[in-house]
Amino acid sequence: MAAEQSNQFTQEQEKLERDQERETRESGAHAENKQSSEEKSTTNRKDKRGFASMDAAMQRAIASKGGRAAHAQGVAHEFNSAEAREAGRKGGVAVSRNRQHMAEIGKKGGEAAHNKRKKDNSNSSV
Repeated sequence: MAAEQSNQFTQEQEKLERDQERETRESGAHAENKQSSEEKSTTNRKDKRGFASMDAAMQRAIASKGGRAAHAQGVAHEFNSAEAREAGRKGGVAVSRNRQHMAEIGKKGGEAAHNKRKKDNSNSSV
């Protein structure tokens, strides 16, 4: 089953690449005819290539298929609660190294709590 999905994914990816290549060729031919009388501008060849140059919808579609294929093959990684806890701890340690940042966070928390008490006291005296 995993091999079938992987094969299907590969076929769909090849079809997307062929379609994109054909569109690029067609748009390039139109552009050359249009620019024949004008001075042709220099274009960077990398602009028209690769995953990053695709529109967001096509990137999402391809990435989604890759994720499904990885899960079907059983090679996709899923965090369990212990791994997630460890990752969160590492992130907290990294953030807390910046003492100035932590002081700003504490100050905002203190102000929010103080303002809440102020509001609560003003409502109770009415």
